[in-house]
Amino acid sequence: MVELRRMLSFGIPDVALGLVLGFIDDPRDRAAISLVCRAWHRADALSRQHVTIAMSYATGPARLARRFPSLVSLKIKSKPRAAMFNLIPHDWGGAAAPWIAHIAAPTPPSFSFDLLRSLHLRRMVVTDSDLSLLLAAKAPILLSLKLDRCDGFSTHSLSLIASSCRRLETLFLEDSAIEEKGTEWLHELAVNNTTLVTLNFYLTELSFSSADLELLARNCRSLTTLKISERDISDLVGLYHAATALQDFGGGSFDDEKGMAANDKYNNFYFHPSLQSLSLMFMGTNEMHVIFPYAATLKKLDLQYALLSTEDHCQLIPRCPNLLVLAVREVVGDRGLEVVAQTCRQLRRLRVERGEDDQGGVEDEQGRVSQAGLINIAHGCPDLEYLAVHVSDITNAALESIGTYCKNLFDFRLVLLDRDERITELPLDNGVRALLRGCSNLGRFALYLRPGGLSDTGLGYIGEHSKSIRYMLLGNVGESDRGLMLFAGGCPNLQKLELRSCCFSERALALAVMRLPSLRYIWVQGYKATPDGSDLSFMVRPFWNIEIIPPGSEPDSDSQAQILAYYSLVGKRTDLPSYIRCIPPS
Repeated sequence: MVELRRMLSFGIPDVALGLVLGFIDDPRDRAAISLVCRAWHRADALSRQHVTIAMSYATGPARLARRFPSLVSLKIKSKPRAAMFNLIPHDWGGAAAPWIAHIAAPTPPSFSFDLLRSLHLRRMVVTDSDLSLLLAAKAPILLSLKLDRCDGFSTHSLSLIASSCRRLETLFLEDSAIEEKGTEWLHELAVNNTTLVTLNFYLTELSFSSADLELLARNCRSLTTLKISERDISDLVGLYHAATALQDFGGGSFDDEKGMAANDKYNNFYFHPSLQSLSLMFMGTNEMHVIFPYAATLKKLDLQYALLSTEDHCQLIPRCPNLLVLAVREVVGDRGLEVVAQTCRQLRRLRVERGEDDQGGVEDEQGRVSQAGLINIAHGCPDLEYLAVHVSDITNAALESIGTYCKNLFDFRLVLLDRDERITELPLDNGVRALLRGCSNLGRFALYLRPGGLSDTGLGYIGEHSKSIRYMLLGNVGESDRGLMLFAGGCPNLQKLELRSCCFSERALALAVMRLPSLRYIWVQGYKATPDGSDLSFMVRPFWNIEIIPPGSEPDSDSQAQILAYYSLVGKRTDLPSYIRCIPPS
């Protein structure tokens, strides 16, 4: 048997092993392969083409380049996800400069990113100087650049990208804070590029000329995805005629300030028949007829920024029987979700976001989502893989229905809103247990409740039945430290944990971390903190960085203390703000 294992480990020729590895992309499979023996470790290193760094401070660029010298694509995340909700101080860190400096540096081939063609930076601070340095080294070969929820740069850099990256196929800027220093960047892109497939500056405040956008569409015949900042769609008629390959469009808006008569300009509107995905802003009752002719072919529809009532959703959704992805606000209501369940039997992803209190529809008495809507969705959409929903009321039976019928669910997220004083049924222990038992493929799980929403026993159920979950967000769960210990006794594969508004002591949090064998990252906001953070010493270990963010670090943020701890191969970071206390690894 020992000899057989040796043959299986070492007997595969290098050429054959390289060919096999070419068909394996999953990073977990790759990681397992690299642990078999040194030869397989080397083969993985030389053939790995894409890596995602989930925390920019977890490793360094030089170390990464040595480990994977053949990288073609690199994705780096930095600021905690909580930064998207203004829960992290603005000057926390997350600078891209150290990474870009190494990517652009003319270092020896064994320590460089010479083959890099695609770079994706998410929640990072990227300056004009950083981008200038990157483009000086990579512009001729760069095929994809994604600055995803980043800040620190201006349209000056966009002009530089447009004029120097002649082979660029993807430029992604969604939800980034970009300083505007002129609008000529889009014209530069239109006249210098013929290869663009994806352009996305959705949810930015960038200004642009409709003529430049039309020119871009005429020159880039392979443009399939276009998401723009706010612009009345009546100004984009030429664009839609020119973009004959367009499949995914987002960002067009409707002018709802000039009265109903002005909406006649949308009567003869045109989208290309190739369109499959649509995200329109400020679309109201009088404008939704624009998408009726194309609704039957849509695979994805985003109505999060539409101004539709519950009844409008009930009129529009039946025209979209082929939807795979749907995003709405809670104004869709239980009645709207019933229509979704009856119509969209193939639905794979459903997102129901919280509505703005001062926007149309939320005041609609039917515009609330409860257990009734969830039960209908569970019965009508059995192929769901992703479900994120904000609810005003919930019961154990609704969660049990999801566990019974949605067997393919991989990502489940539920937020219980605080609008209604009374919730039909709490705690949700049995429903959560049934959901986790039934949805055995879950890899991501988020549950943000209200005090009393989940007992210590329920928290123990989460630990017991979360064998495959790798990411988890929990808020207002448990009653005492006992619940956290029960939870930590399970979750064998949990890598990333976020906790908010919890009742746990600092000592219990530290001990729980030590009991979670796969944990690589934890963020906690709101806990029973000690004056000096001394109890966190119980989770000190090698390569484990612990950062304590005191309350009141950001004037506009929640005034609760925070803990951020993560594995790092490079030790304490050098750009730590003075107000953050760091407990170094042992």
